Amino acid sequence: MSRIVTCDPVKFAQDLIRKPSITPVDAGALDVLQNHLENLGFACTRYPFGEGEDRVDNLYARLGTAAPNFCFAGHTDVVPVGDEGKWDSAPFDAALKNGELWGRGAADMKGAIAAFVAALTNLLAIGWKPSGSISFLITGDEEGPAVNGTDKLLKAITKAGEVIDHCLVGEPTNPDALGDMIKNGRRGSLNAKLTVKGQQGHVAYPHRASNPLPTMITLLSHLQERHLDDGNDFFQPSNLEVTSIDVGNTAHNVIPEEAHAKFNIRFNTEHRGDDLKDWIQKEVAAIQSGYDGVIEADLRVTGEAFLTDPCSFTDTIQSAVEEITERRPELSTSGGTSDARYITHYAPVVEFGLVGATMHQFNERVAISDIETLTEIYSLVLRKYFS
Repeated sequence: MSRIVTCDPVKFAQDLIRKPSITPVDAGALDVLQNHLENLGFACTRYPFGEGEDRVDNLYARLGTAAPNFCFAGHTDVVPVGDEGKWDSAPFDAALKNGELWGRGAADMKGAIAAFVAALTNLLAIGWKPSGSISFLITGDEEGPAVNGTDKLLKAITKAGEVIDHCLVGEPTNPDALGDMIKNGRRGSLNAKLTVKGQQGHVAYPHRASNPLPTMITLLSHLQERHLDDGNDFFQPSNLEVTSIDVGNTAHNVIPEEAHAKFNIRFNTEHRGDDLKDWIQKEVAAIQSGYDGVIEADLRVTGEAFLTDPCSFTDTIQSAVEEITERRPELSTSGGTSDARYITHYAPVVEFGLVGATMHQFNERVAISDIETLTEIYSLVLRKYFS
């Protein structure tokens, strides 16, 4: 039988932060969440994926069976803390000082999970009931490879008959102040590793060697010469950035045997990942036709660009934020990727959470007042959505 009590979002965030859930280790963070949700009457199912050190635990919880199903999605895993000596407060102590909550995951994104839990708990405690269902889709693999997390979890719950109607992801979307920004889309990402194989030799006898570097430079130049696009109404222009060129050569008088390069393309909805891969392969083939060595390209699309068009759902989130903060948040597609790239294939999805100024940094922290305000916003979102 459910036992509904009120919930302090700051204390709940502390409880989560004190579980050192560095990807892929859960360390009990999901237990904290599941125990609370079960007390509210949620049906909870854990979905572990992977084996051994790659094993990731995930949680899907649902309150009610009727449609529509409003889903809150997020992750309890956090990035490593780095050098603990550079923290002013131990990263998993969840200290409160100077009006802030300190700790790894405070911003990204245990603070937002706590705010949504508190918002829902406190609504239920006063007798409010949703005219539909509320669910939680929580992974432990967002900050890692994202292989055994949200993607597999969505496939599993869909196979089990679950349908999500709309989804709110609690990522820290605000650059400077709560109410700045809602993410209603994200650019896609393509990672490329190029290898050009030649023949090692002495620089004084180049005819006895085959230097892979000129070929690598030519290939990269051809790729960078292409103007990908000018962006569109919702996205900035796509960009290709070379991030590494390496031959592992410490000598001045040796022609290296191999050259390696890495680059990333962040692309908007003017492109599909497979189309970009085809273009890169054609450029590789064109250079290969005039080169005696071997050129290899390892191309991986880690997420497609997506957009949730402005609609009644985005307006509901914007209006709730505006009523509480007195500022209407911008709809934006800027920044990196998130698990919303998987959710978009199942339901309209937007992201809104805390201020992300210190996420992934030493001394990650958020204002206590922001956690409390975000709780108010999430509460109003639920009331507006189900009205």
